[in-house]
Amino acid sequence: MSGIKYKIIVLIICATVFFAPACTQARRTEPPTPEPAPQQQQEEQQEKPPIPRTLGGTSGREPRLRVYIKEEDRVRDMAFEEYVAGVVGGEIKNDWPMEALKAQAIIARTFVLKFVEEKGRSKYGNAHISTDIEEAQAWNMEAVNERIRQAVNETRGLVMIYEGEYVNAWFHSNAGGKTATAEEGLNYKDGNPPYIQTVNSPDDSPMIPADEKNWTAVFSKDRVLKAVGEIGKPLEDFSKISIGERGPSGRALDIKLDTVSVPAPDLRIALGSTEMKSTLLDEVRLEGDKVIFKGRGYGHGVGMSQWGAYNMAKQGKKARDIIHHYFKDIEIVKMWP
Repeated sequence: MSGIKYKIIVLIICATVFFAPACTQARRTEPPTPEPAPQQQQEEQQEKPPIPRTLGGTSGREPRLRVYIKEEDRVRDMAFEEYVAGVVGGEIKNDWPMEALKAQAIIARTFVLKFVEEKGRSKYGNAHISTDIEEAQAWNMEAVNERIRQAVNETRGLVMIYEGEYVNAWFHSNAGGKTATAEEGLNYKDGNPPYIQTVNSPDDSPMIPADEKNWTAVFSKDRVLKAVGEIGKPLEDFSKISIGERGPSGRALDIKLDTVSVPAPDLRIALGSTEMKSTLLDEVRLEGDKVIFKGRGYGHGVGMSQWGAYNMAKQGKKARDIIHHYFKDIEIVKMWP
C-alpha cells in the first residue's frame, strides 16, 4: 500500500470514530413523537354514546346545529362549538377563572346533546335548540371573548356520560353551601339519577352578591293564591303558611297553606325564580295580606354550582375536578377531535 493511500484510509477511520458518537447523540436529542396524555388516552378509549340521529348520528365528527335565536326570531345554522361558546358567554362571566369556564363548557355541550337526544328538536320550528332560557340555556355571543374561546377550544368535544349515556347536565348559580337531589330541587319525576347527590359546595366567596347569600321575597296573598292555582292546587284563601317536609340538603320539599301541601320547586317557578331564588328556606310567614319568604342561595341547587366552581377554580382545581365533585361516578369522553 502506498503512503498516500495509507494516510487516506487512516483519516477515514479516524473521522468515522470521531463523528459517529456525535451523530448518535444528534439522533438521541431529536424530540420524540409526543404520546397522548393518559387522560386523553382514556377519553379516546371510552365507549361513547352515539350523536343524536337528528344531528347526523356519527361520532368522531363535530355536528352542526340549527339554533332558533329568540332575540332575532330566526333560525341560524352554526358549528356545535360556536353554539357552546355563546352558551358559556350567556351563562357565566367571561372574566371568571379559566377552569370554571371550562367546566361550564363541558356542561353546555352535554346539555344540548342530551336535549336533542330526548326531544329531537326545539319547540321553535325546525331548530334543534333555541336561545330561550325557558327551554334551554342562555346564549350571548357578544360576551364571548378570547378567554371563553380558549375554554371552549381546550375542552373541545368533551361531554359527561354515565353508563354510556349523556347525563342531565344541571347547573345553577349558588347552592347556598349544599347541593340538592333532583327530586328535591326540581321535583324531578323520573327518579333521582345516581350521579346527582347532595354534596358540600364552597359558595362562600366575597364576590357573591349579597342578595344571593341571603334574600327576602315578599308576595301578595293574591299572587300566592294565583300561583298555587297554576300548579293545580286551587285555593280560595289560607290563614297560615309554613315549610313542610325538607329534603337531604335542607331544602323545602313542600309548602303548606293551612292543610294543603304544594311542591316547593313548583311554587318557586310559579312565583318567579328570580324573586323566590331558591327553596333553601329559613322562614316562611304570613303578615296580613303579605307572604314573606327568607332563604339562601340562587337556583334549584341541582348539579354544578357556578359560584362553587368559581371558588374551586380559585383554589387550583381543574375543570374535571369540579365536574367530578358535583356529578358522581360520571365519565368525561371526547366526542370529536
